[in-house]
This record gives sequence, structure tokens and C-alpha cells, in this order.
Amino acid sequence: MMTSTEQKEKAKSAIDRKAKYGSDIDLDGFQYGGSAQSIKSDQISKEDRDLVAEVGFDPDQKDVSGSFAQFDNESILADVLMTQEGLEVLPISEALERYDWLSEYLWNAVSVDTDKYTARSELEEYDGYFIRALPGKKIQMPVQTCLVMKKKQFAQNVHNILIAEEGSELHIVTGCATPSSVERSLHLGVSEFYVKKDARMTFTMVHKWNEAVDVRPRSAAIVEENGVFVSSYAVLSPIKSIQSYPKVRLIGRNARAELYSVVYGTKDSVYDIGGSLVLEANGTSGKVISRTIATENSEIIARGDLQGRVEGVKARLECNGLLLSDTAKIVAVPILDASAEGVELSHEATVGKVGADQLNYLMSRGLEEDEATSLIVQGFIQLQAPDLPPALQNTIDEAIKMTLEQGL
Repeated sequence: MMTSTEQKEKAKSAIDRKAKYGSDIDLDGFQYGGSAQSIKSDQISKEDRDLVAEVGFDPDQKDVSGSFAQFDNESILADVLMTQEGLEVLPISEALERYDWLSEYLWNAVSVDTDKYTARSELEEYDGYFIRALPGKKIQMPVQTCLVMKKKQFAQNVHNILIAEEGSELHIVTGCATPSSVERSLHLGVSEFYVKKDARMTFTMVHKWNEAVDVRPRSAAIVEENGVFVSSYAVLSPIKSIQSYPKVRLIGRNARAELYSVVYGTKDSVYDIGGSLVLEANGTSGKVISRTIATENSEIIARGDLQGRVEGVKARLECNGLLLSDTAKIVAVPILDASAEGVELSHEATVGKVGADQLNYLMSRGLEEDEATSLIVQGFIQLQAPDLPPALQNTIDEAIKMTLEQGL
């Protein structure tokens, strides 16, 4: 394990390293830092309450086991309901001070020298959340988190660590948002997920940025024997650019991971979204499934990477896109990499426009063309993740429905 000094030196070596994918960003054009202050839920303003509600965060903490919210790098709410045993929710800065062993998880799933964004995340002041389900504890109600940016020319820098200990169960619902009035800002988010033996973790994320925001998350998960990791991601608003390529390593026998993403592209936004599964142990399996819709002048790049490293593993990749504009663009980039006998990797991709037959059928039933198109889009972009609890599935469904009603 590297010391903090060694980590920073490693980060400095990558400070100018461009990312493998996505447009390059000048990181010196933003303000960093800030001193985080703890707040209570009743200190959140009405304006902020309305904003976080748009991505499913409830400041009144109904039907949740715990909450975390961070506004820029300055105000933090971290709370576990008194009735919930076996759950920890802390600012990462506090957790690192409390637990010496936690440093072993910091920059373990994600390498600090991956690119200039991970490097800057380490070298600038950061906070974020630490969420942990203790061994054997089944946390049925979700933990809700929200990251909000409100300052102009500001970089929000967060590092999150989530651990489902052996035999535990943990569900997280997270939203990221910024007001429409914010000009030119940057979100740097490092998230490291650890799913131990026989544990289960679901992570449901809804993004609602604006067209002046660049977003560069860097996420990775490590899943041990019989562990299950399910990630569901929806970005349903305009954005300047986002580049995200989470990587999941299945290192224990019979571990499983599923990555789902929904992208609704609007305006001149650029979305470079992907997911990678590395199957390293016997019996591991997984899937990467994306649904993308491109409107106006938006550009969507949907990447998927399956790597089978040992015999008897199985994974599937699906990339389906729907074009609703002659000036929009969708590119599907699949990679299937098998380096052992008996590996079963499959891929299916479709990109096209709304079919005339579908439109004509619905219009023959009395719908106007716009109504028929909206109905087709809603059916296409539905995201069904079998391992999600019903309440979390409803969160995704409602977010998608609300966005489509506003946009179509």
C-alpha cells in the first residue's frame, strides 16, 4: 500500500495525461477547494430543496435508511436514521480520520494516475461520501445521496468509497444536479465500490446538469465471490460534455455485475458513456446494456467492453440507439475480448430512426404524430434492471417519464 505522499507523487506524474476518451478540458480554468461545513436537513433552503427533488433526493428523509448531500465543496449533510443498524454514512474526510484501514481502499479500484482528472482529484482538496454496510446486515431501505454544484467557474471535487461487507446488502440512490443559471462548471467524481463475498450492492444514479457543465466521473468496482453489483445510470438533461467509463472487476467465483445506462441527448450536448466488465474468476457473469436517444444536435458515443479472462465465464453487451433528428449522432463501440477457452461473450447493437410502420400504426389508432413518437420513445428507453428493488425501479421510471414529458 502506498503512503499519502507516494499517492500524491504518482498523481503529479499524470497531471497532464489526457484521458483515453472524451474531449480534453483545461483544468486550470476552474476554482477548486472550499471548507466543508456540516448542516442539518432543516438548513437546506427551499431553492435547494426543489433542485435536489428533481433528481429524487428527499431532504425530509422519508423511506430511506440514510442520507448524504454535498453542495459545491462547502456544505455537507450526512445522516443515518436512528432506527437503522449496521449502516455507516460519513463524509470521506471524516471516515479517513476515523479508520486507519480505510486508506487501503483509497485509490485501489481506481488508479490515481489514470489521467489528468484522477490526478487533479487527488492533488486538490476534496470531500465526498463513505457508505458502508456492516457484515451480514441487509439494509433494505436505500441510502440517498446528492451532489449539487451552484458556483460559476467552480470545480466540485469528490471521492466516494462504498463498501458492502461480507453477506450484506446495500442500495444507493444518488442524484447530481446544478441550477440552470450556473455558468461554466466542472464535476470531478471518483467512486470506488467494493462488494465482498456473498454481498449485494445496487447503485442508481440520475444526472441533471445543464449545458455549461463538463462532467468527468471515474468509477470502478471490485466484486468478490458470489457478490452482485448492479449499476443503473440515467442522464436525461443537456450537458456540455460527459465522459464516463466505469470498470467492474469480477475477481471471485460466481460474482456477477450488471451495468445499465439510459441517455437522452439534447441540444449540442456530447455524451461519451461506456462500461467495462473484466471476468477474472470461474463462473462470473454480467451484462452491459445501454439505451440512447439523440435529439437536436446531440452526439452520443456508447461504449461497451467485455473481457473474459478464464474459462466458463459469460457476458452480454447491448447497445440500442434511436435518432430523433437528422443532425444528431449515435456511435456504438463494442469490444469483446476473450483470452481463454470456453468464454461466451455476445453483442447486439441497433441504431436507427423511428420506424414508419410504428408511427402509422399508432396514428391509425387516433394519435397525433408527436404523441405517437413520444409513446415509442417512452417504450424504447425503459430501463428494467431485474435485481433492483421495486422502489428504486420506480425512481428511475419516474425520472425518465418526467424528463420525456418536458422534452417531447
